[in-house]
Amino acid sequence: MDYMITTKQLTKKYKSFIAVNNLSLNIRKGSIYGFLGPNGAGKSTTMKMLLGLTAPTKGSFTIDGKQFPNDRLSILKEVGSMIESPSFYANLTGKENLDIIRRILGLPESSVADALELVGLSAFGGLLAKKYSLGMKQRLGLAGALLGRPPILILDEPTNGLDPSGIHEIRNLIKSLPGLYNCTVLISSHMLSEIELMADHIGILNHGHLLFEGSLDELRQSALQSGFTADTLEDLFLSMVDKDNVSRKQRAKL
Repeated sequence: MDYMITTKQLTKKYKSFIAVNNLSLNIRKGSIYGFLGPNGAGKSTTMKMLLGLTAPTKGSFTIDGKQFPNDRLSILKEVGSMIESPSFYANLTGKENLDIIRRILGLPESSVADALELVGLSAFGGLLAKKYSLGMKQRLGLAGALLGRPPILILDEPTNGLDPSGIHEIRNLIKSLPGLYNCTVLISSHMLSEIELMADHIGILNHGHLLFEGSLDELRQSALQSGFTADTLEDLFLSMVDKDNVSRKQRAKL
């Protein structure tokens, strides 16, 4: 199996709190991987470790065959990311904002026009960022992540705060990306119905521990074997997390 991202027993502790607990992920090349979990489950912490924004307490990860931390800079050159809501210089145009990122990354000037085209903002590149709608700002954030067409995208809640029309636009854009240039997308979201429409595979995290990893069909099969009769991803997710929480409470009493 050709994996773009793998983690082995990845762990992050903050004093006595374990945010991510022995996490082993296997994310296939060219796939959209939905990363799910309740608030505080460890999704954002995991993404920040993959981006080198926080150091693992223990464990390791490999991205496109490169091992962290030895190949940290090489890894960062291959990853585009959008963590939380993107921020821009309001009095600069969309194009000018992207050009700042382009210069930092050392990319050719043509990469800005290419990124704007990928997200459907070519006609608005000369507009001041403060005049962008929320959906356009999210698209501009994605354009920043897409500069140079990196083989890996890490997106944390990319539809956060959008109205239904904006959510639809961003979802269709993300779905199209692997086909456009064979990138791999790791995406977290609280909107499980959207993940169900986008993702090829999913990972479900609770209290820093991986409860499930696989395709939606495999999740449904696993749910049936566990006695769940839920139809939607949201129902399956809630049943799995609730079962884990009950088990945790029972173990805590022993």
